[in-house]
Amino acid sequence: MATQLWAIGLVILATFIGAFGPILLKKASAKRLSKLSSLATNYHLFGGVALYAIGTLLFVPALKGGDLSVLYPFVALAYIWVSLLSVKFLGEKMNRVKWLGIALIIIGVSFIGIGSQ
Repeated sequence: MATQLWAIGLVILATFIGAFGPILLKKASAKRLSKLSSLATNYHLFGGVALYAIGTLLFVPALKGGDLSVLYPFVALAYIWVSLLSVKFLGEKMNRVKWLGIALIIIGVSFIGIGSQ
C-alpha cells in the first residue's frame, strides 16, 4: 500500500497536538498531588492526558492511509515539538547537543518520507 500524503499530514498534526500533553503534565507536576481533591482540580493534569488522547485518536485513522512502517517513524517528530514547546512555555534551554538531536530526527524522518515515494 502506498502511503497517502494526508495520512502523513495527519500523523504530523497528531504529534504536534500530542506534544502539548507533556508540557501540561510538567506544569501539573509543579502542583501538590498528595490529596485526591488536589488531583481533581489539577486542570493541567487532565489537559495533558486529554491532549495525549486526542493525538492518539488522530493517529488511528491515519493508519488507514498508509504503511505503519512509514507512518510510525513520524511519531519521532513529537520529540522535536516537545523540545521547542518546552523552550517557549517552560523556559527550558536548548544546547548544541539537543539541536543536533533535532537535526538527526529531521534527517531520519525525511529519509523515511523519501523512502515511501
